[in-house]
Amino acid sequence: MNDAAGSLLDTRSRANRRVEVILGDLTQVDADAIVCPANSYGTMGGGVAAAIARGGGREIETEAVRRSPIPLGNAILTTAGTLPAEWVLHAPTMRNPVAEATEANVRRAMEAALIQCDEHGVVTVAFPGMGTGTGGMPYVDAAAVMVDAIDAHADRRFPALIRLVASNEELATAWVDALSG
Repeated sequence: MNDAAGSLLDTRSRANRRVEVILGDLTQVDADAIVCPANSYGTMGGGVAAAIARGGGREIETEAVRRSPIPLGNAILTTAGTLPAEWVLHAPTMRNPVAEATEANVRRAMEAALIQCDEHGVVTVAFPGMGTGTGGMPYVDAAAVMVDAIDAHADRRFPALIRLVASNEELATAWVDALSG
């Protein structure tokens, strides 16, 4: 893991893969792909999406918008620009920008991202709190849905390593608790 990315808080074997909880910066994590939980239109104006675009360049958003709309329950891979990752995996948790994320949409976004990882041989993927920023979902609820989705994909070969990257301790604690349950 890139030291600039943050601190490893927990690591578990779960669903035939390793899951790490990291407190740090998603845009600096060592991963083949990082996940952008934005909207179906591929616009990256707020929250995690804006941080990804700032860190990697607007070509990420340009490609996502060109390939939109991305239906809820689907995901696409785009360039990661100048980020350390090779790809950005766009898995929308909301149809429109600045909309409320639901548990169902977070589950569908997680499943779509994990399927893309398996289909494209993504060994290491880094997720932010899906739906927790602009989408407004409580950390505990999002963490439970995300971990459940990881468990539901135990039969897939990839990814081998999932990094859950929290921007704050409250989200990190929610993931650690969900992984312990």
